[in-house]
Amino acid sequence: MNNTSFSEKIDFEKLFFPRAVGIIGASQNPAGGGYFVRILKNKFRGPIYLFNPRLKGQKLFGIKVYGSILEIPESEPIDYIILAVPARLCPKLLEEIGRKGVPFVTIFSSGFSEVGFSDLEKNVLDIAKKYKIRILGPNCLGVYNPSSNLYINAVQSKKAGNFSAIFQSGGLSVNVSNLAVSYGCFISKLISLGNAIDLTYPDFLDYFLTDPKTAIIGLYLENLKSQKIGRRFLNSVKNLNLNRKPVILWKVGYGEATQKAIMSHTGGLAGNSKIFEAVAKQTGCSLVSSSKELAALASGFKLLNLPKTRDLGVIGIGGGSCIELVDILEKFNLKIPQLTQKTTAKLERFLPDVNTNLTNPIDLGAMGIMPNIYYRTIVSLEKDPNISAIIFVKDPERFGGFEEQVMEEHGKLDKIDLNKVFLKYMRKIRKVCKKPIICVMLKINEGFKEYKSRYKFKLSLLNRAIPVYESIELAGKVLNYLNTYREFLQNHNRFPK
Repeated sequence: MNNTSFSEKIDFEKLFFPRAVGIIGASQNPAGGGYFVRILKNKFRGPIYLFNPRLKGQKLFGIKVYGSILEIPESEPIDYIILAVPARLCPKLLEEIGRKGVPFVTIFSSGFSEVGFSDLEKNVLDIAKKYKIRILGPNCLGVYNPSSNLYINAVQSKKAGNFSAIFQSGGLSVNVSNLAVSYGCFISKLISLGNAIDLTYPDFLDYFLTDPKTAIIGLYLENLKSQKIGRRFLNSVKNLNLNRKPVILWKVGYGEATQKAIMSHTGGLAGNSKIFEAVAKQTGCSLVSSSKELAALASGFKLLNLPKTRDLGVIGIGGGSCIELVDILEKFNLKIPQLTQKTTAKLERFLPDVNTNLTNPIDLGAMGIMPNIYYRTIVSLEKDPNISAIIFVKDPERFGGFEEQVMEEHGKLDKIDLNKVFLKYMRKIRKVCKKPIICVMLKINEGFKEYKSRYKFKLSLLNRAIPVYESIELAGKVLNYLNTYREFLQNHNRFPK
């Protein structure tokens, strides 16, 4: 069942920017309503109302506990309620929520149609329709919106970005919201939907179309409840993609065991892989297969211009490494074309003909230690008309201990941090290069010192709008998705703008 039959437009501003929030089932229990109390108590800046008849008159974390939402006067509106009580109590409490005039409720509880209690679910929907309450869930965490200080986990970023997401899984929604940040992409709005018995994907996708704070959309989908919702979903996704708001779809549930798990998790059928491959082709969405791919691709869409072709310029260090690079990248329908004679002549001016290779892929050899060499190589590829995107391999610890040798060769007395010098050149790169540039930062050594070095290096590149991926495969997948999306836009006369 789905309750999206209200004729009036949904005012999602009251959900994403509520004047006040209420938590029914508030307690000290970190696994129930207490989970949300602990998360929101020092973050949400508006009024927080706590409800639990067993704790009436007491205080939780300094916040007064009421017995019922009906004790709150009409002069104090509540726009958003988190209902964290056993499923059997939800109908009675929804009646009270409806009488209070609350427009949005997240039902944290599980135990509805996904485990066979369809009558209970129908009762909830009937009450919601009676009072025009819109429901997220059941069995979900609700809304994360850093711009209004709404969180669903204690460690989510306070910084808002332009990446919005809809997930049926609460735990995975938390994971991806944090993983995306590690790739330099911050959340605008994230919705954990759970069973989606009322509000569902198309409702939020249509909102994102006109939301100025949303530029990229990520979806984790287990199932769609009906053909009607499926048709709306297809139309909404295609409309977003054609309007240059790329949609990244992580569809799960193709295996038999996974489909059984989905039935018990969100109470719906999953569909097969061929159907969703056709969906991706028809709507233009990027069909990814993991949380890492979803977060990495969101970073690619955020930080990069779309490549005009599949032709790559590749920079590596070591002949074998360059062969590995090309071998993997070509598996993702990417091409490694010849450089123009003009570009090769430029490279010959500053690269020796020993221990290097001046064809594509370019092997810098030991010259890869020199930041200015990397800079001049990237600029040369930027100006080559045969190249539409650039991938370079850079391991911040690869040439550890070479600083003293470089100092001696250049007659310098002060210590040189080659990584810092390299990052200064990368700042210049962003000013002169418009083509997509991706860094592949392979892990060579393991240890705290190396981890710290890679982390600082990665963060600096992300701040310069250069995405950093930990494997050649991931970089190849991202570039393949970006090109596929560009080709979809071209087929519909939407590229260039």
